[in-house]
Amino acid sequence: MDKKNALRAGAVTAGSALMMLLMTSPALALTRDDGDDPGAGLSVGATLGLYVALPIVLFLVITGLVMVLDKSDKPQKQA
Repeated sequence: MDKKNALRAGAVTAGSALMMLLMTSPALALTRDDGDDPGAGLSVGATLGLYVALPIVLFLVITGLVMVLDKSDKPQKQA
């Protein structure tokens, strides 16, 4: 009985995913809209800096501020 339910769930999931893929329309990314004025693209270094290095640096800064500004002197005991 358990195998039958798993097979049914897999079939429903696969069928719904297939229908979603078939019903979506193309993005038409190559067609320009009125007033569309894209800027210059980012270089590889700028992209890595913006989407990789900057979040890591922000995380480290926030973590450092939390550790430095923590007011507790000793760990709290669990009751």
